[in-house]
Amino acid sequence: MRRTTRTTAMSAAVLLLASAAACGGRDEGGGGSTAEGQCEGQQTTGITDDSIKLGGIYPLSGPASAYGDIPKGIKAYFDYINAEKDGIDGRKVEFIVRDDGYQPPKAVEEARRLVEQEQVFALFQTLGTPSTSATWDYANQRKVPQVFVATGASKWGIDDKHPWTIGWQPNYISEARVYAQFLKQDKPNAKVAVLFQNDDFGEDLLGGFKQAIEGSGITIVQEESYEVSDPSVEPQMRDLAGSGADVFLNITTPKFGSQALAADAKITDWNPLHIVANVAASVTVLKPVGFDNVQGVVSSTYYKDPNDPQWANDPEMKLYQAKMKQYVPGADPSVPYHAFGWAVASSFHKTMQAAECKTREGLRDSVRNLQNVEVPMLLPGVPMQTGEGDGFPIESMQMMRFEGERWQLFGDVIDTRKTFGPVEHP
Repeated sequence: MRRTTRTTAMSAAVLLLASAAACGGRDEGGGGSTAEGQCEGQQTTGITDDSIKLGGIYPLSGPASAYGDIPKGIKAYFDYINAEKDGIDGRKVEFIVRDDGYQPPKAVEEARRLVEQEQVFALFQTLGTPSTSATWDYANQRKVPQVFVATGASKWGIDDKHPWTIGWQPNYISEARVYAQFLKQDKPNAKVAVLFQNDDFGEDLLGGFKQAIEGSGITIVQEESYEVSDPSVEPQMRDLAGSGADVFLNITTPKFGSQALAADAKITDWNPLHIVANVAASVTVLKPVGFDNVQGVVSSTYYKDPNDPQWANDPEMKLYQAKMKQYVPGADPSVPYHAFGWAVASSFHKTMQAAECKTREGLRDSVRNLQNVEVPMLLPGVPMQTGEGDGFPIESMQMMRFEGERWQLFGDVIDTRKTFGPVEHP
């Protein structure tokens, strides 16, 4: 087994108090500008009275290119509010997307281009733990908001040295706790085999799972890791098949998630309960394997699945589907990653509206002072909440099982704050 040990900060997130009302800006030279009045001195680079410029970094190519669907959902939301809702408080949103190929050095290059050349107001949705880890020092040194990053690494919420960076989706430790709780109830003596991506993402979720099963009858009998440069995970799957495990925890990104699901189906003499991490749980990952081969696989979620008929008459789902067809006509609204993009764009809209200063500092403060904010594309009972010592906007999830051709929710929404207490990095 190949493993790399990484250290992340273990202190509480800093609560940054909200500032006073937003005011106009003046040019300070060097391409930047600052506010006047009660927000005097705060940065207004990338935002004017009628526009706001955001920059996102995604793997539009490379081994994690399935995530390239996310900015399509974001585009649909921003195009919709720009055309029909006068933007965010009268400011039309320009969203610039860059491709890093899931390569951290390329992510740094694109972050610099967005900040220094494009003069974006904020980095919105840098995707992936490796890429975001590579860029957050730069963003914080430049005091540029790096908000709602598309990765559930726990360090975005517990580190106190990077106040300009914050996540959005449930952190991987909380997700792991949900799986542990499910097993404690359904398979209290489970023997677990684990496949994990050999980086902060994989180790964060695995570490959280190990913490959550301490003192229970659940044991991990074998672990195998893979690199994002590996052509296949089938060798690791064959090794795990000999472990005697009756549960398989699949901690992978989409490409390798499909490979692991396919290998599990191919190894007919091993039939564990298959748990797949949320980031690889899209139907676009499962479909190439064949729906017949993924029946009974379980995962967890926190936003509405466009394939679930229970949301057919949901006002937000109907709006989302209509605007996806109108503004991104080549994209399929049934792809969950599109719905993810819509949800996170809507979350940004609400957070920016709540900022008392329409400045970089104001956005930084607003994301850390979210008070039970309801986002219509999130599941009922899943609000956004942050505050002193809590830098995790979403910490509630619900289990789901794949049946037929779609995921079906089961059980109740689990608020991991209440069930497990504050997150501590393993």
